[in-house]
Amino acid sequence: MKTRWRTVLTILFAGGALLYTAGCSGPKNALANDKKGSAGGKGGRGTAPVMVTVATAVSKNVPVQAQVIGAVEAYSTVSIKAQISGQILKVDFREGDFVTEGQLLFTLDPRAIEAQVQQLEANILRDQAQLGQQEANVARDKASEANAKAQLGRAAKLLKEGIVSKEQYDQYDTAAETAAAVVKADIAAVANARAQIAASRAALENQQVQLSYTRIYAPVSGRTGAVATKVGNIVQANTTELTTINQVQPIFVTFALPEAFLGTLHRNAGREMPVQAVADDVDGSADSGKLTFVDNAVDTTTGTIRLKATFANSTRSLWPGQFVRVTMQLENRPNAVVVPSQAIQSGQNGTFVYRLKPDQRVEIRPVVAGERLDQEVVVESGLQAGETVVTEGTLRLVDGARVTVMDPNNRGGRPGRKS
Repeated sequence: MKTRWRTVLTILFAGGALLYTAGCSGPKNALANDKKGSAGGKGGRGTAPVMVTVATAVSKNVPVQAQVIGAVEAYSTVSIKAQISGQILKVDFREGDFVTEGQLLFTLDPRAIEAQVQQLEANILRDQAQLGQQEANVARDKASEANAKAQLGRAAKLLKEGIVSKEQYDQYDTAAETAAAVVKADIAAVANARAQIAASRAALENQQVQLSYTRIYAPVSGRTGAVATKVGNIVQANTTELTTINQVQPIFVTFALPEAFLGTLHRNAGREMPVQAVADDVDGSADSGKLTFVDNAVDTTTGTIRLKATFANSTRSLWPGQFVRVTMQLENRPNAVVVPSQAIQSGQNGTFVYRLKPDQRVEIRPVVAGERLDQEVVVESGLQAGETVVTEGTLRLVDGARVTVMDPNNRGGRPGRKS
């Protein structure tokens, strides 16, 4: 009996020892395998290299640019109104046409003013005839005055000789004074006739101006808007708007820059500063202009300063009221480090690039990105000229990953030399 229980205890002891050994060795081996797997996975060790394309950071002079949204503004906008009241007889253009300065736009009924012009012209002819008659009267009465004075002179001699009486002499004297007064009246009548002619001519000129207002011409070249008043309607002087003309060649683009750019604007005052405007149309082509206006104060509500650029708009691609993307070149920055825009990555801690090291592994390099220039980005800090960065294949990369550089001209996956 004792021997049987010893056998059972021996078997139980052996089983417990086996379980203890298995329990100790199992987790240890698992931890070792886990460490091995982690060592193999860190930085791509133990895995196939990632196929990437690379580019070299270069140093070059780049323009300092500001990119904002601007609005197109007509160079001038003219509201066409009639300067006299009357009925519209004819519209000499189509809505939306481009018209040139001096082109006939509207014709108003001129008949009433033409009648007044003809009446004034007739009045002037009448007044001129009266003037001629008055001038003839002056000549006649001057002759009578001269005769009366001559008779008065003879009467004075005869009075001294006692041939005529004092009463007769006084009659000759009165006749001479009367003749002189008649001449003065004739001269005044001539002056009055001339004044009447001048007044009639002034009235005629005024009516001729009014007559010219019956034909309305384009004061500027530009594109017309809708015709607000059609043929047959009566328009009121300086009240009824007929249409508007927007001058679009040249044309303005207005935009605003943060006041931080004010110092740059002051440094470059007097220098031509190029501006480009791109409309969101089909081809996205840019129009080139130049800065022509800087406002005299910063807007305190927005902290911006208003600017205006002038564009020739030879293709008429810019339209009043249109929003455009404005790029203004402020100055040039020498020896700036530039990389392709695909190399700049964004993470939780900001922007970074994958820099290729000599051992064909990559490292994460935090950088500060600056202005974007077409397909390139200026790197403010974090990268030196000559260093190589990954431009394609970044989705599979981690810090320390092994890479194989592909030929950028060969997308079939064959390795190429590092650019």
